[in-house]
Amino acid sequence: AVCVLEARPDWPPEAWMLQVAAEMNLSETAFLRPGTDPSDWGLRWFTPAAEVELCGHATLAAAHVLWRERGCTVDVLHFQTVHSGTLSCRRGEAGGVVMDFPAQHAAPEEAPAGLLDALGVDPARVRGASFGPYDWIVELDGAAAVRDLTPDFNALARFDCRGVAVTARAEDDAEADIVSRFFAPRHRIAEDPVTGSLHCVLMPLWAERLGRDTLVAEQASARGGVLRLSMHGDRVHLAGDAVTVLSGNLAAASD
Repeated sequence: AVCVLEARPDWPPEAWMLQVAAEMNLSETAFLRPGTDPSDWGLRWFTPAAEVELCGHATLAAAHVLWRERGCTVDVLHFQTVHSGTLSCRRGEAGGVVMDFPAQHAAPEEAPAGLLDALGVDPARVRGASFGPYDWIVELDGAAAVRDLTPDFNALARFDCRGVAVTARAEDDAEADIVSRFFAPRHRIAEDPVTGSLHCVLMPLWAERLGRDTLVAEQASARGGVLRLSMHGDRVHLAGDAVTVLSGNLAAASD
């Protein structure tokens, strides 16, 4: 969901943005505040429970809304964020949105006690675990193991992290190169449909593993999503598409 704040000189109270995000009842709601230039916007993201430091699909949605619904004519948008610096989005050559995000890295660590049980995964299928910067990432030995997981969300919510991801190479006959799922019940998101920020970690991890600087990633949630990824030094470009399904105005004032 995207909430555009009209010509507001400062951000509304965080409690109000949390209430709006809870009312939207989606994984994240993006809040946009106009800057001094048509290409410059303030951007923040909230789940129904907390503000998050980086969010991909809500950023993609924000760019889509500005171009398709708000008539913005610039080809590159610059989003000033509180925790992740300046993020830019440009129109994709074949349509859609290309996001320029910071590459992030996870350090190999032993999975904490109870994590594999909470995921419902057979330890024999685990190839390794890592943490960073916000999430546990567990690599499994095949895409089927990722797709078939039925986690205990109450148990996962007890771990002190943003969320828990599972990933593996995709099947040999798949159009994607890698597959993942992401669970964040601590933030009232049982399973996130598509998680752009997670792929800022998965892309460097798999690029090194596979010796590739471009990948197609599938997030195998019930709704599903496909991301086209590429490495550019210490940045990751994430390309995807968006569709407007509903638009309207908030009836309550933010003051």
